[in-house]
Amino acid sequence: MTLDRGGIKASAMGDEPQDVKDLSFEAALKRLEEIVRRLESGEAALDEAIKLYEEGDRLKQQCEARLKAAQARIEQIQLGPDGAPAGTAPFGGD
Repeated sequence: MTLDRGGIKASAMGDEPQDVKDLSFEAALKRLEEIVRRLESGEAALDEAIKLYEEGDRLKQQCEARLKAAQARIEQIQLGPDGAPAGTAPFGGD
């Protein structure tokens, strides 16, 4: 049986999605939240908990990479001496 969880295809709650890299940021974060809830509930058997933890780690890395890429694309508005906008610079580039 296949379940559809926000674009994530898996055969059961503990099964890993087809490919973490193919998930949108939102879908990866939603799946990560599901994993955290499952682990915190204590309902998962040891082997399942280990698999969930490993999947969660991959999802966390994917979310961090997507956030870093998004941050690199954000531009910061630079103000001139008169306080008027004078252009843009990369985020964090003072």
